[in-house]
Amino acid sequence: MRAERTQTKQDRAVRTRRAILEAAAVVFEDRGYGAAKLTDIVRLANVTKGALYFHFESKEDLAQAVIEAQFSMRAPVVPQEFRAQEFIDVGMVLSHRLRHDVLMRGCARLALEQQGREPDRTAPYQGWIDLHTELMVQAKEHGELLPHVDPSGPSRLVVGAFAGLNVMAQTMGLDLDREISALYTSVLPSVVVPAVADRLDTAPGRGARVLHGPNEAFGCDCSATQPVLTSCPPAPREPVGATAPAN
Repeated sequence: MRAERTQTKQDRAVRTRRAILEAAAVVFEDRGYGAAKLTDIVRLANVTKGALYFHFESKEDLAQAVIEAQFSMRAPVVPQEFRAQEFIDVGMVLSHRLRHDVLMRGCARLALEQQGREPDRTAPYQGWIDLHTELMVQAKEHGELLPHVDPSGPSRLVVGAFAGLNVMAQTMGLDLDREISALYTSVLPSVVVPAVADRLDTAPGRGARVLHGPNEAFGCDCSATQPVLTSCPPAPREPVGATAPAN
């Protein structure tokens, strides 16, 4: 009985923390870090100020938790035939989730703000750069990249361009998914060997298809829970030696 009560309290604490994080993300996205008020977050989360301070020491601590939440919630990369496709899928899945996941959008707003030094806004950028670079290194090892390509170059370019396109899409009312699709369609042919480039899927809706299967509708909602990841069974990952020998 005591164990059940303990588990119930723990579950309630997890739900409360999640509610606070989601409310904070809404307020940060709407008003930015500087103008956000803890009283508004408490009201939106429907919790007491004591509950908020039980989980988070300050507004800065709460904002940092929103930023870090995107990595704890990040969907694993689904194995594909080509590492270059996995490189694309990281951004396409993020684009899809930005449309549906308030924590992702709150984090994006916080990361783009330039006022002050706190919270640490470098972590999201560096985290995504590191993930992209890791996939590009693997792609190079498998002979998928053109000989002159440094794996870190396209990684930094895509992350920076993604951030800029996200701001532009919000400002101009554009479809971010289509803008990111155009980004990969433009960049990848100058990075990967032609035999691979011809087989990459950069079409709008790729993120939804990766998360929910090839027949999923473009506008599906993935905000409620971590989705079950599905994809076609990956083919054996052999170097594309016939086209460009691996270095």
